[in-house]
Amino acid sequence: MEWTKGWREQIWSQLDRQWDVIVIGGGITGAGILRQCALSGLKAILLEADDFASGTSSRSSKLVHGGMRYLKNAQVRVTLESVSEREYLLRQGRGLVNRLGFLYTCLPDDSMPGWVFGAGLVVYDLMARQWSHRSYDAEDMRLLCPSVSVEGLRGGFRFFDANTDDARLVLRLIREATGVGNVLALNYARVGRLLKTKTGAVCGVVVQDTSGGADRAAELRGKVVINATGAWVDCLRSEALSGTRRGIGQKPSLRPLRGSHFVLPFERLPLTRAITFLHPKDGRPVFAIPWEGATLFGTTDVDHTSELVTDPTMSAEEAEYLLTGLQKVFPAAELTLRDVMATYSGIRPVVNTGKADPSRESREHVIWDENGLLTVSGGKLTTFRIMAREALRAVRRHLGHIPFDPDVPVLEPLPAQAEVFLSDSGLPASQCLRLMGRYGAEAAARLCAGPALDPIPGTPYVWAELRQAARREGVVHLDDLLLRRVRLGLLTPNGGRELLPHIRSLVQPELGWDDERWKAEEKSYLELWSRAYRFG
Repeated sequence: MEWTKGWREQIWSQLDRQWDVIVIGGGITGAGILRQCALSGLKAILLEADDFASGTSSRSSKLVHGGMRYLKNAQVRVTLESVSEREYLLRQGRGLVNRLGFLYTCLPDDSMPGWVFGAGLVVYDLMARQWSHRSYDAEDMRLLCPSVSVEGLRGGFRFFDANTDDARLVLRLIREATGVGNVLALNYARVGRLLKTKTGAVCGVVVQDTSGGADRAAELRGKVVINATGAWVDCLRSEALSGTRRGIGQKPSLRPLRGSHFVLPFERLPLTRAITFLHPKDGRPVFAIPWEGATLFGTTDVDHTSELVTDPTMSAEEAEYLLTGLQKVFPAAELTLRDVMATYSGIRPVVNTGKADPSRESREHVIWDENGLLTVSGGKLTTFRIMAREALRAVRRHLGHIPFDPDVPVLEPLPAQAEVFLSDSGLPASQCLRLMGRYGAEAAARLCAGPALDPIPGTPYVWAELRQAARREGVVHLDDLLLRRVRLGLLTPNGGRELLPHIRSLVQPELGWDDERWKAEEKSYLELWSRAYRFG
């Protein structure tokens, strides 16, 4: 269904039907499961307490990667699955998932010899059934990336992974899922509690409207309830296991790990390839990547010991850690915290095995079937399709036979030639492909049918994307629009404050907000940005 005017009321009026699958959590895991439900002809609904992709799935490192660093920890299965899925998504997600060249720099004080990394790349390429890496001496490395000005550079290696806009990948999966049969998705719908049978088995949920637009709740009953809430899964697991002999304290649980990133203006660190190196402090791999017209640098990997919130913040220690890495490899750039345009942090759901070093915890996903609640967590952005398929296999005993065609693509195919499909727009072919990748072919055609195709300065976006999102993409609050539908909150100075008057003229009529509502949303957005996306 279309997320146009009145769509929330339409969905709320349909909640009382009997569902095959109720998915809780609107991140990449939940979106992937919903998409597989749609492809299998199941009657399914996804419920998200905040906005779609508002948690970890809009705060990742934006990489669809094979997990080269996991080979060091002997996590071969994770790497093999990830490499295979990376290649699959590159084929299926044209315009949204893009191949990205990496340069690995060998530094004088590295804890790992360069030849060891080179040997790992051989295994990495063999897993992908391709041979794309090569080595360079120090002189060639400096020619390939003049920004790397560290003294004593010993050379390095080239290899390939991929990147994406994580929030847009989630949104496209959900949009394409809800375009099929009896499948719905609802944001700002918090599951307040689980419903149980007389024997204590989970059989449904009570959901509350958290949009601020209405005070309402509903009971939903389903044959299967899937917990895909990421770092928050233990909250629902505790409720499912309450009253049983074994509580959550006796079961494997998650270890929330925080990863934080800097967003730098491209002109302060202009990169055409990603640069990765071992951090001088602890030998962990970190990276600087060109993304959406800016440069990202990350990531940290620390225990998140405070409250689990949707918008976590970077600590002073993390900022110092990232800045030390930047200044080590790019000293000529003379970067300081004043150069940081924005920051963001995400909480990774990692299974707790008790390792002293958070970075050594396994990134494999887990599936727990407990008292009728199926929990899917862990894993990576890259492997969402594998997680979704295994979740559906796990619920067959509740649903019976589920049609499952491995050849059906997880994303709807795009026309072969973007420049032909959108030739009337006047946009370059690369921009047409980007728009189709983000929105799907039909939505991109609608977007390019109107005016406002001028670019937004300093970004890869056109103004029409804002209006498209406001009109058709389930925007409830201003931060939904500026932090997830488009990423102006990360990619423009001060979170896009100076652009807000023009943004208002484009989207306020589409959203149907009066002046009082707009002022309240603007105030709330700027406070959120200042609290969670600006360091210092």
